[in-house]
Amino acid sequence: MKELTGLSLLLLLTGTWFAQDARAQDYTRWNLPEGALMRLGKGDVHTVVWSPDGSHLAVGGAPGIWIYDARTGAEVSLLTGHVFRVNSVAFSPDGMTLASGSRDDRIRLWDVATGQTIRILKKHTYDVESVTFSPDGTMLASGGRDGTARLWDVDTGEIIHTLMGYSSWVNSVAFSPDGKTVASARSDGTVRLWNVATGMSKHTLTGHTNVAHSVAFSPDGTTLASASQDSTVRLWDVTTGQEKGTLEGHTQRVYSVMFSPDGLTLASASSDSTVRLWDVATGLAEGTLTGHTGGVHSIMFSSDGTTLSGAGWDGTVRVWELATGREEDILTLTGHTRGVRSAAFSPDGSTLASGYSVGVRFWDLATGRGAKLLEGDPRWVESVAYSPDGSTLASGHGDRAVRLWDAATGQEKITLEGHTRWVYSVAFSPDGTTLASAGRDSTVRLWDVSTGQEKHTLKGHTGAVYSVAFSRDGRTLASAGQDSTVRLWDVATRQEAGTLTGHTRTVLSLVFSPDGTTLAGGGGDDMIHLWDLATGHVKGTLTATPRPFRHSFQALAFSPDGNTLAGGSPQRAVVLWDVDTRQEMRILTGHTDPVTSVVFSPDGTELASGSRDGTILLWDVLRFHVPQPLSADFDGDGSVGFSDFLQFAAKFGPNLGDAGYDARFDLDGDGSVWQSDFLIFLRSFGRNR
Repeated sequence: MKELTGLSLLLLLTGTWFAQDARAQDYTRWNLPEGALMRLGKGDVHTVVWSPDGSHLAVGGAPGIWIYDARTGAEVSLLTGHVFRVNSVAFSPDGMTLASGSRDDRIRLWDVATGQTIRILKKHTYDVESVTFSPDGTMLASGGRDGTARLWDVDTGEIIHTLMGYSSWVNSVAFSPDGKTVASARSDGTVRLWNVATGMSKHTLTGHTNVAHSVAFSPDGTTLASASQDSTVRLWDVTTGQEKGTLEGHTQRVYSVMFSPDGLTLASASSDSTVRLWDVATGLAEGTLTGHTGGVHSIMFSSDGTTLSGAGWDGTVRVWELATGREEDILTLTGHTRGVRSAAFSPDGSTLASGYSVGVRFWDLATGRGAKLLEGDPRWVESVAYSPDGSTLASGHGDRAVRLWDAATGQEKITLEGHTRWVYSVAFSPDGTTLASAGRDSTVRLWDVSTGQEKHTLKGHTGAVYSVAFSRDGRTLASAGQDSTVRLWDVATRQEAGTLTGHTRTVLSLVFSPDGTTLAGGGGDDMIHLWDLATGHVKGTLTATPRPFRHSFQALAFSPDGNTLAGGSPQRAVVLWDVDTRQEMRILTGHTDPVTSVVFSPDGTELASGSRDGTILLWDVLRFHVPQPLSADFDGDGSVGFSDFLQFAAKFGPNLGDAGYDARFDLDGDGSVWQSDFLIFLRSFGRNR
């Protein structure tokens, strides 16, 4: 079986996964959604596991599962199919199958040699937090936020047992080395041991005072380790269920525990940014592994015990060499990022700036690589904006500051201080002399860009201000906020010039049309209002299908010609409208978390969308003006109607490989005919060719 494992992983290196070239420079274009040109950033990092032979690392997060060469750190492949973040990944003991659990409530089994989905397991009703194979590879255990742990037959995909008894979710599951016991950690702080043969509970382990995040068996099966939000690691006697000891040293919650293959060492990972090594026999700390600049969520020993990997909130995966006693990491996988909050094209269209939880990054659009990271405030960067001449970048931060950066060198020019709470939005005036900023302190502030001095504070909103935008001529500033209003300000006099109403909930985003006649505002009430600035009246309202799902648009952008409006939605989508007809043109899907930023390139040929999944997708705008084919016209009569619905309903439910599965009805191509396909069908219903 070792030879089979080596062969399957050799196939990875020769590029058979999805028949794609495994050159590192190409990964920005791997497995893109339809219409996308490039992916910037690899998404967040949630979990990391070693292949059984130690040659590869699988990193789960968004937009899927990245496979790396563990020796060189080179990208090998990207597995996509989950529509939300991947929470957990596990290799089968023979290395031929990969399992993944996701926030989309699904478990996928992948063929390692081909990268294709073998089967989708769909019985969990909420996020799947943990998956693991039995020692013989015939069973899979899973735990989720639906309060259950489940045992599955790997060959058939059928459930063997559902391990009930939970009023809170299951964070982690682990098989004992003999495969006879499953341990599960739950959010109420307890750990439970289950009999695999009967599905009955054997012991409930109590002692943690907060959420239990992780469980792991020692190689001899006599000891169980558990990690908790109470900052401790506890060791338990598996036979009696009694606590054997408590390991204390972490200063914040402990997310993951793992025994070394020889059972002599226990590793623990914490939100205090460290990985600690413990002597199992004595319970004493042996060392601390550092390098991460944020919490460490997942750790795993290589099969020979010589190295340890850790996945962190800072967007890196680090590998430490343990045999030599070196505490520094020997390999760092970079390019992963968390939570894009804002993006902006440089005026010449060659660079894209994006704001993250860890700073501001510039992307070279010719190569798709991150050009530089502006490190300053480590908290969320909520907004970024280029000056009209492209020389300066402004960023609004969670530490109440606004920062101005030299766009060429990445050096900080000046910090603008005055806001007393979080800064949500920044915008340059058309002449570049003034910067407007808006924050949670209910104010809009105007700054002199050359001196950094505050010019004026505009007051009027009664809640947080989420968006500011200058009109094209620079005479008017618009601001929107939590009080459901849009306010217009005369920039010269600094007086309020009017209030635009219509939204019934928070207004999250604003944008002026290029000709300056229209202001668009997106709110939490599932609609976008278009105001005629000459009259101050609403001249049109845009909504998005499908309903009843909310599209509280927190990002809007007009195309340079003013003909198209793009909106970023928490439903992980970008919606495009024809401004003249006010008809929905397209819904672009591919992100696995809410879309928080949309921006057109200066020439209008590309659209960038940033998401909390940590990625930015570049879309080919020109192709979206071509009518979509009626993929849901199953009866071929040129329209999508009731007869098509009847055919679709008859095929609803099957997975890839099931007897009833028909690829024609799998409209999103994810290997199952399920809810997302129904939503696509609804968008087509009633349309003619």
